[in-house]
Amino acid sequence: MMEYVQVTLTCLEEYREILIAELAAIGFDSFLETETGIEGYVLQEQFSRDSFDEVISTYRESAALTVVEGVLPKVNWNEEWEKNYDPIEVGKLVYVRASFHSPQPGFQYEIVINPKMSFGTGHHATTFQLLSLQGNIDHQGKRVLDVGSGTGILAIMAHLLGAKEVEAFDIDSWCVDNGNENFELNGLSTQMGLGTIREVKPKGPYELILANINKNVLLDELAIYTSLLAPQGILLLSGFYSEDIDDLNQAASLNGLRLTTQSTKDNWAALEFQKN
Repeated sequence: MMEYVQVTLTCLEEYREILIAELAAIGFDSFLETETGIEGYVLQEQFSRDSFDEVISTYRESAALTVVEGVLPKVNWNEEWEKNYDPIEVGKLVYVRASFHSPQPGFQYEIVINPKMSFGTGHHATTFQLLSLQGNIDHQGKRVLDVGSGTGILAIMAHLLGAKEVEAFDIDSWCVDNGNENFELNGLSTQMGLGTIREVKPKGPYELILANINKNVLLDELAIYTSLLAPQGILLLSGFYSEDIDDLNQAASLNGLRLTTQSTKDNWAALEFQKN
């Protein structure tokens, strides 16, 4: 195993996925999510100083970016994940674990996630809250769309809760590969699509749409979600801060959606809307 360049980035939350995409485009092939940002890894021989400096320069101010570099010899990624990934318990609803963890009794459902660099492991407050909200929604026989699916965890939850059909997609090819692996691990036969919602062009109506992204994308795509919802359909949104609730609620109301449930955790919010 060769040496890796390790970069530790502290950044604003909403820039994590953007920075991962930018670094992946210049050769970084593994990432870990931290409390303050991300860690990225690239083989030393594939590290381009000029390309890296350009990415950092582009986002330094807007993302409030700080950078620490180092060299990590002989990385064993399985060991790294085992050190950094703990199982998650969402009440007694679902136990989320990696394949190297043992099953635990006492939960209604179990999801096996091998996250690699994808987001949506259940550790983040947004994913945790959406899983909780899903547990209160009747999925039986319904069509479900998971927008920006990441690891595929919300799509898997929908499948376990009895959805008739689950569709999912993400803009990141690594997430798509990882999501499809996780789908297979959990008995979900669908394949994750690659692209934005405008590129994938999902065909409604859906009785339930899930979108755990960020405020700007949600506001931009809200009218599309609404158009794809069946009458009385449910939209679950997360990926934004508590102080953004009013902005999302106002935009949703203009699109004919009624707020039915909201929750917050660690200053992150999740909202449930119903189509009028």
